[in-house]
Amino acid sequence: MDWKSIPQEYLVTNVKLCLGGKLSAKTGYLHVKDGKVKAIGDGELSVENVPTFDGNGAVLSPGFIDVHVHFREPGREEKESIHTGSRAAAAGGFTSVVTMPNTLPPVDSAPMITYQFDRARESGLCRVFPTGAISKNQDGESLTEFGDMVAAGAVGFTDDGTPVMNGSLMKYALQYSKMLGIPVTCHAEDTSLAGSGVMHAGSWSAKLGLPGIPRVAEDSMIYRDCELARATGGHLHVAHISTKGAVDTVRRAKADGINVTAEATPHHFTLNHSHCQTFSPMFKMNPPLREEPDVEAVIAGLCDGTIDCIATDHAPHTVMEKELMFDQAPFGIIGLETALAVGITSLVKAGKLDLGKLVYLMTEAAAKIYNLPGGKLEEGTDADFVLFDPEQQWTVLVDEVQSRSRNSPWLGEKLTGRVKATFMGGRNTWLDKDFS
Repeated sequence: MDWKSIPQEYLVTNVKLCLGGKLSAKTGYLHVKDGKVKAIGDGELSVENVPTFDGNGAVLSPGFIDVHVHFREPGREEKESIHTGSRAAAAGGFTSVVTMPNTLPPVDSAPMITYQFDRARESGLCRVFPTGAISKNQDGESLTEFGDMVAAGAVGFTDDGTPVMNGSLMKYALQYSKMLGIPVTCHAEDTSLAGSGVMHAGSWSAKLGLPGIPRVAEDSMIYRDCELARATGGHLHVAHISTKGAVDTVRRAKADGINVTAEATPHHFTLNHSHCQTFSPMFKMNPPLREEPDVEAVIAGLCDGTIDCIATDHAPHTVMEKELMFDQAPFGIIGLETALAVGITSLVKAGKLDLGKLVYLMTEAAAKIYNLPGGKLEEGTDADFVLFDPEQQWTVLVDEVQSRSRNSPWLGEKLTGRVKATFMGGRNTWLDKDFS
């Protein structure tokens, strides 16, 4: 059968199922009908008059879920639109993403939430779940209308890209979090401590003569927000955790019963501040790349459950912006299309995590943070799934990037693990050119 022509009902056979954090040793099947899972399991299944697609031994898992992406629409579509971001997501095996509100203008009202849903439906390549801004215009002064935005479909609130320096405002946000049953995500950075820093404050910033961002700028804000979550009972979600101290604080908070979750990015469990020695803005992000003990602490947090999921912090910028001098270029890199491969290359192949746990962190565990549908494949669920080859090596080529932006530190690098096909509601949204 031709993968480019998908009927309403079909079987995918000869696949290895990766479900619930475990990779099956046997080959299995998936039966899809009208966009839903009709049956799934190990072994073989033959249904009369139903087209069958051969998975060629690929791994079949739930579609990946990214709880932290920046699609720049409205206002900055030259960097990324909802359509191009969804296209990049599908190419990376993602069927659902949670978008951050720091657009232009920010997503700080119910009509803006509705706009994002409408644009995602027009694209039809990925399920987009918007978050709303904590403060109006993300200025940190006054709360937005949380109730109205939740009614419109907002799955959470954050001023990501800008920390909420006003502790009282953050406390009120967490109180609403408890009332509405949604998380508040913190961008943990004390700007008075971070100052004009452009990379991690350490030996390499000193060698390069660049102003640094100290760990304490992140650590102190995470401690503050964990204590506010303790006081209010609200759900605090920590974005892009990057320091050993921050991981330790979240671990203690969880042990104390505080309602806190956390995410880690592929670049923070893979790269360190020494990569900045070339002055390439492809290694400039916020939080910055830290030191190797911080990288090891993030990996340990992923292994022991302190860090709940993997998220990319996909942050597209134009080529011109990322060709500026290191200290003048914007923070951020894209990551949707390389997330699986970076995870397999740096965690699975290195013996830090098994493949089942990696997939769990990118599917079911991620869905739990924002109470999203998806992350599982069982009878009756939406047929959101991905087929990938965990052994295929490939080189990240600029001409093959599906995002509108090209700011990836892995351009030209050889990685292991290739997405072959992505399906949302049983419908093919991405197909690798070499898959048949």
